[in-house]
Amino acid sequence: MKFVSYETAQGASYGIVRGDGVIDLKSHFGVHCPTLRDFIASADHDLTSVMRAAPDHQLAALWLLPPIPAPEKILCVGVNYADRNEEYKDDKPVPKYPSLFFRAPTSFVGSGEPLIRPRVSEQLDYEGEIALVIGKTATKISREDAHSYIFGLTLCNEGTIRDWLHHGKFNVTQGKNFDRSGSLGPWIVSADAIDFTQPLALQTKVNGQVRQSDDTSRLIFPFADLLAYITSFMTLNPGDIIVTGTPTGAGVRFTPPRFLKAGDVVEVSCPAIGTLRNQVAEEA
Repeated sequence: MKFVSYETAQGASYGIVRGDGVIDLKSHFGVHCPTLRDFIASADHDLTSVMRAAPDHQLAALWLLPPIPAPEKILCVGVNYADRNEEYKDDKPVPKYPSLFFRAPTSFVGSGEPLIRPRVSEQLDYEGEIALVIGKTATKISREDAHSYIFGLTLCNEGTIRDWLHHGKFNVTQGKNFDRSGSLGPWIVSADAIDFTQPLALQTKVNGQVRQSDDTSRLIFPFADLLAYITSFMTLNPGDIIVTGTPTGAGVRFTPPRFLKAGDVVEVSCPAIGTLRNQVAEEA
């Protein structure tokens, strides 16, 4: 199933994508589950009768929100594809543990919404990634059990303001949290529709040109390893998001760098999930 959060003239809601339409779930479960995050956190729902209903909306007519509009945590993983460590040219070995940092929900928009390049920088960059959405409370879980804690997968363009990454001595927080600089979506594909035994292909295009292309067989820290490690020191809750890392090919790595400008279109795709598409706009 594909779960989507969206907004109409009547307000924010969530539902299931079926063909070109969306079946609204808030009208069925909204008393106890006003958001998709609440829906995930609650007990299992019987969707049999709901799936027989006619769609309430045309998907193309909806303003898509990030699938979880207000997650408790968005935790991002750095340097997690096989060739990414070499890009740093620091002669350091492959890391023993993943690099982690947080992003704020306000730094993301949904699919179809503009990415904002701020006035203070010309170095907005793209980073296509696969993101995990947590389905149940997870603490100190084993690698073997990790996949059972995944509600589903979505896509992320982990937009980065490169010249703000190192304003501080040790952190990258500033460059990773400009308002509306990244995107999540277009929906969450439920874990039961994903074959986790097979590599997931990931590709990023800018204006139709392939810039990043890889698959999850080349992750330094696979999904299960990430969840086991993160939950060894932190409890993950339903609706939390883990952004699992970007392949080589970000704009900053070209000579000269290829940063995003107004009018550029960025598409992050995975055949098992879909395509996250956003156009770049200047800050008003």
